[in-house]
Amino acid sequence: MRIASVVVLFGAVLPALGVNLPLKTSSRWILDADGQRVKLRCVNWAGHLEANTPEGLSKRSVDYIADFVAEQGFNCVRLTYSIDHALNPNVPLSQSFTSAAAAAGVDVTAMDSMYTQVVQQNPFAASGTTRDAYAAVIAALWARGVMTILDNHVSKASWCCDLTDGNGWWDKGAAYNSANSRFFNTDNWLNGVESMAAWAASQPGVIGMGLRNEIREFLLQGTINARADWYNFLGQAATRVHQANPDVLILMGGTQSSTDLTHIRTQGNIDWSAWAGKHVWEWHAYQFTVTYALFSGNCDALKQAYGLFNGFVLEQGKSYTAPLILSEFGFGMTGGPNEGLSDADNTYFQCLRDYVLSNDSEWAIWSLMGSYYVREGTLDHDEGYGVMDHSWTGLRNTNLTSLLAPMFQVTQGP
Repeated sequence: MRIASVVVLFGAVLPALGVNLPLKTSSRWILDADGQRVKLRCVNWAGHLEANTPEGLSKRSVDYIADFVAEQGFNCVRLTYSIDHALNPNVPLSQSFTSAAAAAGVDVTAMDSMYTQVVQQNPFAASGTTRDAYAAVIAALWARGVMTILDNHVSKASWCCDLTDGNGWWDKGAAYNSANSRFFNTDNWLNGVESMAAWAASQPGVIGMGLRNEIREFLLQGTINARADWYNFLGQAATRVHQANPDVLILMGGTQSSTDLTHIRTQGNIDWSAWAGKHVWEWHAYQFTVTYALFSGNCDALKQAYGLFNGFVLEQGKSYTAPLILSEFGFGMTGGPNEGLSDADNTYFQCLRDYVLSNDSEWAIWSLMGSYYVREGTLDHDEGYGVMDHSWTGLRNTNLTSLLAPMFQVTQGP
């Protein structure tokens, strides 16, 4: 099968044919089946909240949104899901929206009305399940040459992330505390990611599986046993995912909410022999990220911190060398004096962009969504970081194309 690389046409980045699946890794590079470099330039699309359905389907059809994604030049989507969905994939969409009302603490009539809007925009939803919605999104993206990474964002379907949402650290890990782990059932998580990987094998265009978003320790978690839980549980998950679907890349982030991989340098790399040639590291960086806060006033120091905590994995010839994707970054899209960005966001983004350009690595912006069905108890919650506007019609910030343009270019390779 052949999918999208990127070419420049009349100043816009557009999909073009040219990549053979499945993808694989070699040193710090992602390669296609022909050995040609594939640079992932992605956008995040959430589906992990209470409705367990990719966002935006009440505003636009799947095809409309997929057209938009492809027209912006993105060649992949990081599509998020919950373990609740992974283990209960055949919930009718009508029931899922009704149940989401109680889970989110909002009016059931309003959620049922939102489901009616989903059906109006996407007729398959009249009798479809939440899994049908995921399948429709993946198929529509693939038809336009856009790949999908399935990312396990949470266990309990909800907004993410903080240290008291119960989704942060494995419940079988050392130093359990309910605030950070009460919903993170280790066995359910292992079964869930394996189940999604097995299903993904039947979905053309799925090229990767993110094992868990923003693993984060609280109190003594992660330190009392020198991150042995991280090595143990992620190793188990990666092995099971690879056995279920040998074609997909396996994405794995560090601790401290996917900002700290230093333990693989100081304590030794995870043993990835069971999924050799498929390993990809991931990391996150926002203007408000605590891990880098001490360096935020000095771009040179901040770029050094990015390298110290995560970017070092791109150094070739090391036991831990592998591709690295910045799987979340973003900023408020409007209201600021710098092409829509605030002074703080602009300073952050310019520095981060320089760092990503210097190593020509993979990336995924947060986020596609113009709004959410429901988020943190608010119906039709606006997403200020959204690439799309609130109505899911077009760009929230028309300057975004030029802001991201250098990051689409391919400047390095094996």
